[in-house]
Amino acid sequence: MKIPSSIWTLLIGIVLTLASLWYGQNHGLLPAAATDEAVLVDGLFNAMMIVSTGIFLIVEGVLIYSAFKYRRRAGDNEDGPPVEGNIPLEILWTAIPAIIVIGISVYSFDVYNEIGGFDPHAIHEAPMMNQESMAMPGSAMAATLSDTPPSTEPNLNQEKSDEAMQDPATAEVRNADQVPQLRNAPGVGSVAPTIGGTPDKAGKPAQLQVNVTGLQYAWIFTYPETGITTGEMHVPIGREVEINMTANDVIHAFWVPEFRLKQDAIPGRQSEIRFTPKTAGDYVLICAELCGPYHGAMRAPVVVESEEAFGKWMQEQLVASKETLNQAVAVNPANLSPHEFLAPYTKDMGIKPEILHQVHH
Repeated sequence: MKIPSSIWTLLIGIVLTLASLWYGQNHGLLPAAATDEAVLVDGLFNAMMIVSTGIFLIVEGVLIYSAFKYRRRAGDNEDGPPVEGNIPLEILWTAIPAIIVIGISVYSFDVYNEIGGFDPHAIHEAPMMNQESMAMPGSAMAATLSDTPPSTEPNLNQEKSDEAMQDPATAEVRNADQVPQLRNAPGVGSVAPTIGGTPDKAGKPAQLQVNVTGLQYAWIFTYPETGITTGEMHVPIGREVEINMTANDVIHAFWVPEFRLKQDAIPGRQSEIRFTPKTAGDYVLICAELCGPYHGAMRAPVVVESEEAFGKWMQEQLVASKETLNQAVAVNPANLSPHEFLAPYTKDMGIKPEILHQVHH
């Protein structure tokens, strides 16, 4: 019994649909999703893979079938019959791709909005980086070396100022408004487009802020609440994180593949990304913008951990900062005054001695 072509078309369509649905959900092309936002992006990517797989199988299937069925037979030296066109078919293969493209565009916009990317007012309303968290490093060092006896109770402000002594170079990097090329750049202080909070969190402050500075060829992370500055980023699971970033020299790009978010760090401007980590692990921050000959090596570790582990890490950083300060004071062989001892650092950072002397007293 000959099976009608309509039945064959239906059966082939069912097989192609099932194959596309399966591969679109099991392609294995993406790394593990480590944020809440990544789930939304993965849904869009999977939908595009389903559609792409179906189109690929249909097109390649028709090509292979046609090449086999209409191949030239032995002894056939005649031309094939001329084909003038098929208006209904041309309308069909124009309308279907148009519908698919429009559908994916609407879906993409919805995902972009859900992850907080669409906020036309953010560029005008977004706050700049907290300048208190970027206090002049000389002031912090002077306050740290003041004659006030240390308290026996933990002092967050003291530990915060101790951090500035850890590395004057990174402390200077943290102060973007002190960098000449940023201070004099046109548009300085303006806010670049952002990926802000999700619609349900719009207008609410993030639970954790991290200031990020990109420079050739490293990332510097500062936690404004504690003043900790490190070369690696730690964030806790379940807490919304706001990344405020800028660049010291050229355009860099903040990209962690597992987070599914990417944003440029632009000299003289502040960019923002918000995300909520959900999967513990060690990840890698990659610069996704060609920034120089060593661009490929511009990476930094990103650790997503439990709230307890994050708190322990923060405390370790504060203790390490204080120990570094004590070591710096201990190697003062000539018993110099604080402003004399810090003069080489403050000179390199453009800090006037009278400002240091005023803060110290």
